Amino acid sequence: MKKLILLTLLLLAIMVICPSSSYNQNIPIPTSEKVKMHHETPDDAYLSFPAVINKTPAPRLRSTGIFTTQVNVDPNGNNIVGDAANEPSIAIDPIDPDRMVIGWRQFDNVNSNFRQAGYGYTTDAGETWTFPGVITPGIFRSDPVLGVDTAGIFYYNSLTSNGYDFTCKVFKSFDGGASWNTGANAHGGDKQWMTIDRSGGQGTGNIYSYWTSYYSSCLPGFFTRSTDEGNSFAECLEVDGNPYWGTMAVGPDGELYIAGSASSDGIMVSKSTDAQIPGNLVTWDFATYVDMDGFITAQAPVNPVGILGQANIDVDRSSGPGRGNIYLLASMVRLSVSDPADVMFAKSTDGGVTWSSPQRINTDIGTINYQWFGTMSVAPDGRIDVVWLDTREAPVGTYLSALYYCYSTDQGETWSANEKLSDEFDPNIGYPQQDKMGDYFDMRSDSIGAHLAWSNTFNGEEDVYYSNIIPQITGIADQPQNQNILSLTSFPNPFRDLSAIKYKISNPVHVKLDICNVYGEVISTLVDKNQTAGTYTVNMTNNLFPAGFYFCRLTAGTHTETIRLIKVN
Repeated sequence: MKKLILLTLLLLAIMVICPSSSYNQNIPIPTSEKVKMHHETPDDAYLSFPAVINKTPAPRLRSTGIFTTQVNVDPNGNNIVGDAANEPSIAIDPIDPDRMVIGWRQFDNVNSNFRQAGYGYTTDAGETWTFPGVITPGIFRSDPVLGVDTAGIFYYNSLTSNGYDFTCKVFKSFDGGASWNTGANAHGGDKQWMTIDRSGGQGTGNIYSYWTSYYSSCLPGFFTRSTDEGNSFAECLEVDGNPYWGTMAVGPDGELYIAGSASSDGIMVSKSTDAQIPGNLVTWDFATYVDMDGFITAQAPVNPVGILGQANIDVDRSSGPGRGNIYLLASMVRLSVSDPADVMFAKSTDGGVTWSSPQRINTDIGTINYQWFGTMSVAPDGRIDVVWLDTREAPVGTYLSALYYCYSTDQGETWSANEKLSDEFDPNIGYPQQDKMGDYFDMRSDSIGAHLAWSNTFNGEEDVYYSNIIPQITGIADQPQNQNILSLTSFPNPFRDLSAIKYKISNPVHVKLDICNVYGEVISTLVDKNQTAGTYTVNMTNNLFPAGFYFCRLTAGTHTETIRLIKVN
């Protein structure tokens, strides 16, 4: 405690003597004290929903390449006025991907920052969501992280604290998120993360969790695992390199990777190849520092008491040329230029031993915009999806943000054009007595597209949304020039008896029109031949497929476009 006080006084003295050294054009400087200040503790008493609950229509947006709908809604699908929700995490059932669960920090009343473990689930691939409430009513909970195992059992890791005592519980759901058990103690601490091994190897089903060492319930340890389906968790261990504010990933051979902020700048990556072995004492192969030309920070004006996003790590598990590649992505305060937040990317092709030079993903002009909450996931076919919030179109003096997206199909060597996927919204409104919109978004990718859980203020308050992003695959290097080469629509959609699928191609080319299931598997090919330029219509009749959700994928030469189809009874 004395050391903490002395360090704080020293920092304040430096700020008074040399104020310009503390902030450069509103760019925060990382310090261990800021890490220690950023933590989740209960401040306000619990407040229930307002006595009179007003409802408004929940935003529901569908356009080329993206479908977005609000998740924290009432039984009729309406927005609940006066509550708030942020910091979401998503999990998708690998057996039945129509079933998804999103967890978030639920504030029943915006007049109190008391938060609980909110959750919602869907059984129709995200078209509609059920929000039953919270897992443990009246109990302070934060930092939700969700996962699912190969058997379709969902897990919800949640932090609680009493003063400076931080502990986590992992709850289980056997019915797609409709109900949860009483949870297992999982040690824990502030900013915990969790991942589940689904590699098919000896560690399949293992649950791993780590958190910020500064706020650990079991110092000096800040890592644990479960080898019995989350019924119990092992004693805590330290992680080499001391990463924090990060995520975890399991590679194709069951190897475990942990990424987080390093003690000064950059990102630290720790690797264990024996964490997967049941009964084995977990050891770390190495901890590698990765230069990302910047650092992750807290207390930026776009998210005043939150961080700009976590360190994201994911692995290529495909059978393609990138199998085993490790990818890092984060919103970083830059070091080589004076930029408050860029989305930076790096990769390793040798198991995390060495890393590429950092690469800037956002392509805006200038160095004054915030690209924050950078989030990444890797699809089963190796495609890398990236989203972030972006202020590039915000009027001067504001931090209006929009959702942006890009992807890579060549292991991060080149990227599609930055694509704006939403209108701007003000992230600085709707605060539930806590000046932030959480600390992260979460995303999962499949062979068709990406499933994103995120927050925004479309309703004038903080709410949680689900977006299904379907990349319109074209030549990556020249996407803007080729974006009008083909188009694909269907009507009606949803349909009962028949849907007319209409497409247009601008040049003679070989055309393939496939109907895919939710796994991305081709179940019917409607067209597979050379066609001249023109507009074509193909009917999809009701006797081909049962009711459900499908994707129609048009491939014309090297260009692809995909739309979502809904067949109803």
